[in-house]
Amino acid sequence: MITVTVDLEERSYPIMIGTGLLDDQALLGKSIPTRQIMIVTNDIVAPLYLSRITSALNERACRVVVLPDGESFKNLSTFEQILTALLEARFERSCTVVALGGGVVGDIAGFAAACYQRGVSFVQIPTTLLAQVDSSVGGKTAVNHPLGKNMIGAFYQPVTVIADLNTLQTLPQRELRAGLAEIIKYGLIGDLRFVEWLEAHMQQLLAREVDAIAYAVEYSCRAKSAVVAADERESAARALLNFGHTFGHGIEHALGYGVWLHGEAVGAGMAMAARMSQRLGQISSADCERAVALIASAGLPIAPPSNLDSSELLTAMLIDKKNKKGRIRLVLMSEVGRAELCDDYPSPVLTSVLEERLGSR
Repeated sequence: MITVTVDLEERSYPIMIGTGLLDDQALLGKSIPTRQIMIVTNDIVAPLYLSRITSALNERACRVVVLPDGESFKNLSTFEQILTALLEARFERSCTVVALGGGVVGDIAGFAAACYQRGVSFVQIPTTLLAQVDSSVGGKTAVNHPLGKNMIGAFYQPVTVIADLNTLQTLPQRELRAGLAEIIKYGLIGDLRFVEWLEAHMQQLLAREVDAIAYAVEYSCRAKSAVVAADERESAARALLNFGHTFGHGIEHALGYGVWLHGEAVGAGMAMAARMSQRLGQISSADCERAVALIASAGLPIAPPSNLDSSELLTAMLIDKKNKKGRIRLVLMSEVGRAELCDDYPSPVLTSVLEERLGSR
């Protein structure tokens, strides 16, 4: 087991990465020490892993909320369902909410933990690659609204993250590819050597070779932990982690939540951000094509679907947490392995990227 620490002084917490962690009853019991425990999971993950958690905690007052699977259920109605379960069980402020699942479960369970009695303990047990390398780390919790993705939420850190790499063996290939988008992001915005490693090891990652997966998860968690420790509430450097996400969130919103997986939309969004960076003269054509080729090698889309109108996408992008004074702020590349936040680009360049690249694959 490898432990990565998110350094937030008195709110610091470990990310435990390894194989067989869900079978380690002593580890689970120590990581979730409270008497009252609410496990939030979904109908895909529960049959696979729920019994391992409840067996380890068999002397505790455990309750379970099983949600429907999918981004379309990441909403205020489902959020209220979790709060109702906590209230009906008469859980006290000393309870713990455990998120067992992917990014949707983690986001919504974390938001419920942040709000219940003004905040209770929260443990993340991510079971998807995307959640293990990104959404379970850093304390962003939220639900979607019909008018915007992740616009209702809170910064609320877990007390522990337990990432059992064995759970990735049951992950559908489409979900695995979606998680690779967030891993690619860390290289394109911050580390040329990691980009080179990904180029050399993409097939091992797609084949779920344990050593490659373990290295990618550990690297991603260390990269994100460093950024979160420096900028927990996204006032500066943390905004760079949204590379591709403004385009991607726009795609998800315009298509309807759940039509594309988050990582698929981010993959297309990163490719569009690379192309826009090239159009603005910030990177060369060769660097742009290198970035796009890496995204494509993971089996991810490199453009939105052809039936999505550019005006719909632009309207969706206008609702984004980074925007200022009605201006869409984008994370763009300055070279392979470096990015910057940009809002002084000519608007016609953005429009041309949206119009020209729709439908290309």
